[in-house]
Amino acid sequence: MKFSEMEYKRPDLPQVEKDYNELLVSFDHATNADEQKEILARVNDLKNEFQTYSSIASVRNSIDTGNPYYEAEQEFFDSNEPRMKDLNIRFYKALGNSKFKDELQKKFGNQLFKLAEVSVKTFNPSIIEDLKEENKLGTEYTKLVASAEIEFKGKKLNLSALDAFQESTDRETRKAAFNAKWAFFAQHEAKFDEIYDKLVKVRTRIAHKLGYKNFIELAYFRMSRTDYDAKMVAVYRGQVLKYVVPLAAKLRERQRVRIGVDKLKLYDWAHNFNSGNPTPIGTPEQIVANGQKMYSELSAETKEFFDFMVNNDLMDLVNRKGKAAGGYCTMFNKFKAPFIFANFNGTLGDVDVLTHEAGHAFQCYQSRGFEVEEYVFPTMEACEIHSMSMEHLTYAWMNLFFGKDTEKYKYVHLSSNILFLPYGVAVDEFQHIIYENPGLTPAERKKVWLDMEKKYRPWVDYDGVDYLERGGFWQRQPHIYRSPFYYIDYCLAQFCALQFWSKSEKDFKSTWQDYLTLCKAGGSQSFLNLVKLAKLKSPFDADVFEPLFKELETYLDGVDDKAL
Repeated sequence: MKFSEMEYKRPDLPQVEKDYNELLVSFDHATNADEQKEILARVNDLKNEFQTYSSIASVRNSIDTGNPYYEAEQEFFDSNEPRMKDLNIRFYKALGNSKFKDELQKKFGNQLFKLAEVSVKTFNPSIIEDLKEENKLGTEYTKLVASAEIEFKGKKLNLSALDAFQESTDRETRKAAFNAKWAFFAQHEAKFDEIYDKLVKVRTRIAHKLGYKNFIELAYFRMSRTDYDAKMVAVYRGQVLKYVVPLAAKLRERQRVRIGVDKLKLYDWAHNFNSGNPTPIGTPEQIVANGQKMYSELSAETKEFFDFMVNNDLMDLVNRKGKAAGGYCTMFNKFKAPFIFANFNGTLGDVDVLTHEAGHAFQCYQSRGFEVEEYVFPTMEACEIHSMSMEHLTYAWMNLFFGKDTEKYKYVHLSSNILFLPYGVAVDEFQHIIYENPGLTPAERKKVWLDMEKKYRPWVDYDGVDYLERGGFWQRQPHIYRSPFYYIDYCLAQFCALQFWSKSEKDFKSTWQDYLTLCKAGGSQSFLNLVKLAKLKSPFDADVFEPLFKELETYLDGVDDKAL
């Protein structure tokens, strides 16, 4: 079924609640495990239907944020998702108290029960109105960013289109695009401050109502983290500071020398070669066609998956006016179909987003047969292993997209993976400090960001832009607004993906099989157990950091980047 043919209808919430409540009563009064298994399947059908209509509405709203119908539908889900959460939590409680728990665990595994346990810790009915407010504020942030219409070179551009000019070989063009972008954020600074201030306050209020000291512990439970905590994450950040930050500084210095500037400014960062950055060959349609060729050759599983995506129009990739920023993958559980959303803008990022989001989509396509909805996607840090690793495992086909610039692309891509980590942990530590101190003013929050920059990215030069010099850079990061404490998941996954890169350089065939095993496991195990299943080392294993990043440094040192 093509995406355009997928019927959307607003869920009849009173009927959903009636059906759910009847199933909950039946579950509690079941006389054996088989009855409870059957009821669990019917609950799963209800959840899948609600999730599917929610995802369809969200995607169609993302594709055109100005469409009044789907804007209203998004508002419906923002307002009513907490009611569905209430029903799910009640079911999780019943599951945890089941008289036949041992038999159910044999059937479905322990992870479902671990997820149920942490989910119960994130909710009670007293926070429903607060959750509605949180959802609406997140949507308000997305709409504000999507509203950007910036005059540049005789055209009105959104932020995705403007970012393409940051890669220009002409430094004045880069600087002008940079200034235009941040002028938009500065113009709306008060609104960005207001939205975030309200988000911090409502999340803190929710945490207090649930009995937590602050939002942090609650946020970890919301992210379904069952086998690591904030202390372990702090150790990970320390490893990045010790081993990755010096390597990142070295790479920025190599870039400065390579492009021939006295001082590397922030607007220079996306410009990697004076001969021009590697850019994908052809139109968006040709990029997708090359993607289809790549996935047909990679494996039988990827061929089946990508043909399914193309034949059913399950991708919306081209940047347009009114389209929400960014890229993501979602799943329509009822139809067992993934969907990829992106904003192609003619840069190498078009290929990155295609492989990245295809990694997500490939995983949930592989695990779409699980009987419980919770196992279709794993927890988010495990999800990002699939996406980030797919970027590396497709290196052998990058010539389809970049031709003579293929080696340029590989150098930039691998370097950018390393350069990302200091930023990623800065975002994470920033959020820990903000939610430990929810009473900070907007100006004080910006000061915290500047402290993070000095710690993890001391080479940043904002070229005197006042908004950035005062610490506003983080306001461009939607995860901080919409998905608090998600960003460290990219960092943990990047560490795992770089291990896949290392393994694939030595033995691609066995590495691919490990990756496929990981994807097929879906969310049936916890993060650290999935890491072990994929034959990777834990990101919390301090002994692994130094040799992995030494290997990366040696590899990159062996590339004559000036000759690329």
